[in-house]
Amino acid sequence: MILLGVAIFVVLQTAVGLYVARRVAGSSTNFIVAGRGLILPLAACTLMAQAVDTNATLGNTDLTSQFGFWAGASLPIGLAICLVITGLFFARPMNRMGLMTLPDFFRKKYGRTVEVMASFIMILSFSILLAGNLVAGGYLFQTFLGTSYAVGVLLLALILIIYTLPGGLLSDVYTSIIQIAAAFIAAISLLVWVGFNFGISIPAGMGPLALDQLTVPANGAYINWATLAALGLGNLVAIDFMQRVFAARTPNTARRACFAGAVGTLAIGLPFSIIALSWGNVFSSLGIEAGNSPVLYAILQEAAPPLLVILVLSGIVAASLSTGDGALLGVSAVSTRNVMGIREEEYAGSRDKLLLTTRIMMVPVSLVAIFFALSVPETGILLTLAFDVSLAALVVPFVLGLFWSKANTVAAIAAIVLGAATRLVFFVLTPTIYGVENTFLYLENDLVPAGFDGLSTFISPLVGLSVFVTLALSTQDTYAPSGAHFGVRQDLPESELLEV
Repeated sequence: MILLGVAIFVVLQTAVGLYVARRVAGSSTNFIVAGRGLILPLAACTLMAQAVDTNATLGNTDLTSQFGFWAGASLPIGLAICLVITGLFFARPMNRMGLMTLPDFFRKKYGRTVEVMASFIMILSFSILLAGNLVAGGYLFQTFLGTSYAVGVLLLALILIIYTLPGGLLSDVYTSIIQIAAAFIAAISLLVWVGFNFGISIPAGMGPLALDQLTVPANGAYINWATLAALGLGNLVAIDFMQRVFAARTPNTARRACFAGAVGTLAIGLPFSIIALSWGNVFSSLGIEAGNSPVLYAILQEAAPPLLVILVLSGIVAASLSTGDGALLGVSAVSTRNVMGIREEEYAGSRDKLLLTTRIMMVPVSLVAIFFALSVPETGILLTLAFDVSLAALVVPFVLGLFWSKANTVAAIAAIVLGAATRLVFFVLTPTIYGVENTFLYLENDLVPAGFDGLSTFISPLVGLSVFVTLALSTQDTYAPSGAHFGVRQDLPESELLEV
């Protein structure tokens, strides 16, 4: 019954995605930015769906149950903070520019070299993000279908390709409505069930009022603040978020959609944190243990009634698909348009090569994500690590490039290189990654202790900021600001054009 219920939900998602794919009509603009015509409800749903993934739900419960409320809740809270910041400062100007992908901004501001550098970092970051969602699918199929973890990862990757490849962002947008509804219903239903049957019991020192989790390093303060910073700021250069900002019908629609998306992200993510705090009470009441499975899966497998299991598993699958398809599309589009240099306007009047090549790129992108998922089978950690890389290398040249007139190319290159290099060095030398053992790429040493975990998230972008400002000011005579003119979308209504 459980497998049948989840299977029906997956088939429904796939059917909607394939049906909407007809609207692509051979246009890369429709495929990558949904024709830049999203009305507020659609734009808000798809932004919310990108924020609510299995890292921020399943990873949220794992981290909360082990380390406390702020360890897990920092995931949805950080994502909501990013949406608010984007709505306040970035959504309107970025929507007006009529860009196709975020690296287009770096090309127009700094030139081709910076475009390619930024693209490679975004590709790495979002391959890790996609991997995090495949991890959750691997555990889900392993626990409830009886497959191996690796087979579960491969199955979810295949589902993503099947319905994203034909319809791109259009498929993503229209399936987001179903996905967000499923995730919200799942979160509230599970919270109510736990409350009525076992009570909401928050262990001492673990709840939202245990602020020592934000003030005492031994209680994870560095890591929790690093999570908030990586997601709240690093997500500003998220290719999937900005792709949806570009796709909104008007700049004001993009702005309001960000605010609505922030509210929805908290409404879905925070109930999972509260549920995770009560897991000990649930398990002790039933006399069971979580074992090696994610905490949420153990609760569902051992205690929850079948209908609730179907709802929650469908919500988890929905969260995984909603973010996974955006990451898959974003990485493929950036690889094709900004690294390979294939742009749709160069093929006017003939077959849209950008559309064709973006679809082809989804296969190797999926293979890279599968590699990460098999190498680092963690959920919440992969989400944070993905945006930690972006924060270290790209946020400074993005923000200053948009708002500071003295920003220039040499400063951007130096900030990207040194910011990323600093983060890589700390990553290799630090024995833990956000509280989890670094089994992926660690060189044993006595230089960086485990207590340093989290601090590098702040140090790396600060290195980039200092280098950027110093070089920009000292090279004005040799490397003047680019003076880039980003242009304005020609399809905006007159009322919006008057505000430019």
